Amino acid sequence: MTAQEAQWLNQIIVAEELHVLFQPIVDANQQSIYGYEALIRGPKTSPLHSPLRLFDVATQAGLLVDLDLLCRRLAIQRFAELELPGLLFLNVMPLTIVERDFREGLTLGFIRESGLPPERVVIELTEHVPIHDYDLMRQAVAHYRDMGFQVALDDLGAGHSSLRHWSELRPDFVKLDRHFISGIDQEPAKREFLRSILDVARSLDCQLIAEGVETAAEHLCLWELDRGLALLQGFYFARPSQHPPLQLDMMLPSTIQLKSPAGRTARSILRAIEPITTDCAVPLISERFRRQPNLRCVAVLENGKPLAVVRRNAFLTLFTNPYSHALYAKRRVLDVADARMLVAEADTPLEILSQQLTDSHDIEQEDFVITNDAGDYVGMGNIVDLLREITAIQVRQARHANPLTGLPGNILINETLMTYLAAEQGFAAAYVDLDNFKAFNDAYGYARGDQVIIALARLLQAQVESAGGFIGHIGGDDFMVLLSLNHWESVCGQILRSFEVMAPGFYEDADRLRGGIQIENRQNSITFFPFVSVSIAVKPITETATCRALDIAAELSELKHQAKKIPGNSLFVERRGHCVSL
Repeated sequence: MTAQEAQWLNQIIVAEELHVLFQPIVDANQQSIYGYEALIRGPKTSPLHSPLRLFDVATQAGLLVDLDLLCRRLAIQRFAELELPGLLFLNVMPLTIVERDFREGLTLGFIRESGLPPERVVIELTEHVPIHDYDLMRQAVAHYRDMGFQVALDDLGAGHSSLRHWSELRPDFVKLDRHFISGIDQEPAKREFLRSILDVARSLDCQLIAEGVETAAEHLCLWELDRGLALLQGFYFARPSQHPPLQLDMMLPSTIQLKSPAGRTARSILRAIEPITTDCAVPLISERFRRQPNLRCVAVLENGKPLAVVRRNAFLTLFTNPYSHALYAKRRVLDVADARMLVAEADTPLEILSQQLTDSHDIEQEDFVITNDAGDYVGMGNIVDLLREITAIQVRQARHANPLTGLPGNILINETLMTYLAAEQGFAAAYVDLDNFKAFNDAYGYARGDQVIIALARLLQAQVESAGGFIGHIGGDDFMVLLSLNHWESVCGQILRSFEVMAPGFYEDADRLRGGIQIENRQNSITFFPFVSVSIAVKPITETATCRALDIAAELSELKHQAKKIPGNSLFVERRGHCVSL
């Protein structure tokens, strides 16, 4: 700390020469701004403009508490003046809340002066020094909660912030440090870490906020990784500003048509391993394997394209006797390389890549080459990474499946719709729904009703999947079906005919003989309900470029009401074949 910096610090605190900026925290599921983090900057003309330097100097000068309280008061005042929506995330030093603020209730006083309710303020614990007294900190956090505030832990995984803080303080929010988000679309290890953190957050009933989202690729990766990660913050959405946006000026992936299918590809498991060329000397390869014990396989290129691979184990077995080095010292690299290799394009879906590996019986499968669409080398893939990614996808699909039928639920239905649209080929979307089902439930109970839903689900699976289509369970007795334009009419016809045969078997003998059930309502009048039947509303889609997944779902929901007006097992078809944006 220089004398000039100390002078500037005193002037800043006395004259309150601080600028308050706000950066939005967005809710990707709700397509809205969830809240704002208040950020502080010193005067632009001063050496303390940077918040890091500002707080470092304050710490050295013994004025950290004074500066922290000033920042807090100005942030609350400015947030109220701008009438910003949502929550205010207020950076607070742990040192401060266990000293003056804990004793004097200063933050609550600032809140009351501004007119903000405490429930709209989140105390975000930001550390510049480690926490030593957890008992006192727990008391302080409980004190804030008693006043109505929520609590967040900032920058998990950076500096002094640790899992112990999370365990000891049990915050309402945890903000994951930007290090774990930066480049997450290219780094499988970061995705694995984030999955683990999300599992911990769910078990502790805590909301995770991903900081540092700066690119569309990072955002899309997070969106694909887990829809439960809804709260995001970063330059991709908005930079800190004195006049932040009041609403999102961009559409998030859940409401826009994706350029490509949402499934993971070989690119997601790519490792940037430096290749060698055909003129590489064999001793150089040997030295590289010696220096890099974790290096298993290296690609051999000619004009940027892979010709073969050198596998560590096979290569080292060539050097098992004293004469090996002399024997191979002047040999060409292709003499010790394996031309039998699996090559996959970076955009190959993981499911197809897994099948290719399974079918490659004569090729060592542990490592494979990844190229771009022009056949140029971009990196290596490993079967362990592939299995890990596929397992994670399966776990997520199971998490988002309907618990009654095991069929894909709404999130996976929406993903598949976007995949069909991105393929730019026509298809038919159908909404399948039961009629007279409520009366059946009332008469026979929910357990019997569940049996009807399961029976319909199995019928749909048998008919739809055999035609190469997709079946998802929206919820209750509602299903979504996607079929090719060549097959949808025959498949729907078979579903209706089959269910008509099945339906009487759901009823007791007396009701089966009369063709339905009689139910007495509250006015003591009897109403007759025929057998449960199926209504199918179909929308053939030929112009995929003008469609969005949410538009299709909304239109089908409307069309099903037309189908339900037709007695018995019925089919209603929307013949226009195009979408109108809602």
